[in-house]
Amino acid sequence: MSIPLQQPRRRVVITGIGAVTPLGLNAPATWASLIAGRSGIGPITRFDTTDCPVKIAGEVRDFDPIRPLPAPLHPHGPGGEAVTSAFTAKDAKKFGRFTHLGCAAAVEAYADSGIDAHRAGIAPERIGVNLGVGLGGLPEIESTHATWQKEGFRKISPFFIFQIAPNLLAGQASLLLNLRGPNMAIASACATSGHAIGEAAAAVARGDVDAMIAGGAESTITPLAIGAFAQMRALSKRNEDPTRASRPYDAARDGFVLSEGAVVFLLEELEHARGRGAKIYAELRGYGATADAHHLSSLAPEAEGSQRSMRAALTQAGLEPEDIDYVSAHATSTPAGDSEEGAAIAQVFAANKATLNVSGVKSMTGHLLGAAGAMGALAAVMAIRDSIVPPTLNLENVDPACAALGLNLTPGQAVKRPVRAALANCFGFGGTNASLVFSKV
Repeated sequence: MSIPLQQPRRRVVITGIGAVTPLGLNAPATWASLIAGRSGIGPITRFDTTDCPVKIAGEVRDFDPIRPLPAPLHPHGPGGEAVTSAFTAKDAKKFGRFTHLGCAAAVEAYADSGIDAHRAGIAPERIGVNLGVGLGGLPEIESTHATWQKEGFRKISPFFIFQIAPNLLAGQASLLLNLRGPNMAIASACATSGHAIGEAAAAVARGDVDAMIAGGAESTITPLAIGAFAQMRALSKRNEDPTRASRPYDAARDGFVLSEGAVVFLLEELEHARGRGAKIYAELRGYGATADAHHLSSLAPEAEGSQRSMRAALTQAGLEPEDIDYVSAHATSTPAGDSEEGAAIAQVFAANKATLNVSGVKSMTGHLLGAAGAMGALAAVMAIRDSIVPPTLNLENVDPACAALGLNLTPGQAVKRPVRAALANCFGFGGTNASLVFSKV
């Protein structure tokens, strides 16, 4: 019996980006804030924090899920029903805030890619969705439970399940944009959107589809989430100085800052993108996914699993560590996590750490949980496109353990430099790791 030859992997590029974050309501505004070194962290307004030990977060402010799009989209082709906003006022009530944020970012990525103008010639089965969320509809769970306790079963919303189900973001994006390929939702804590992007790229590379909408969303700035993370002693308590609270690698760091938002990409097969004259931000060259099998909430010593994740991504990319100019680190601003990840980066990039830039954008965005990996990927992709590395904000006194690693942690200000290729990390509770490698085409 003859064994079929393995088909070569198809090349995957990014042709569209969407973002709704504490730094801006779209991708260009978010990127402009990152390279300017602006913080999106401030006092919590989404609930009364009077008795809460932590009173700061990275909120998405002034967001309207029913805001009109700059121009109508026609995902059903000419003559089909036009999409004029991510949600109508009626439909918005059916979904949770993470879906509102995620769909807005997905629609932006889709529109930014320019693929809409070519939908008449693209079978909807050739475009899919992989959009994840870490904790899902926690605000809606809390508010519905309070309603039930006060007013009984008859006051529970008939849309409650739609509001909290993790896959309803992917489902609504698919329905809204007429995407009939693979439709799935990954949930792997803070590695969620890194895995979603990597697995979506694999589907394109295999030839299952020609394009995928991929990324993640999160919105869990609630009493239970803030209270629970505070009880774990995971959150910064710099309540009087919120913009300086998230400080990766700094000796005075005291925990992460919880944030909300969504970041989404349109991934496309290279020749498919070239065939329609698409702009290309970067190529997604490699993806690594590993497990620590060590601890539920702490990295393995020297982030051994993270090292394997980075090395796997480099191997798939066909690149050496010396080919990477920038690492967009997970860098949550926790005392142990930053040191362990830093040690892993120093090990993997031992040969070129003198010329490597590393930065932690959570210093500005806070921790977007399920969207964190995509946020880090956005920094890597845009650094390649614009030849500028965003800074690690609030890095005023480097932790001696981090300083000893010999890494350039890009303190304070963005650095203009050519970026041929970049690696983005994201790690999650349960010991799950994802690394993505991007490069110029």
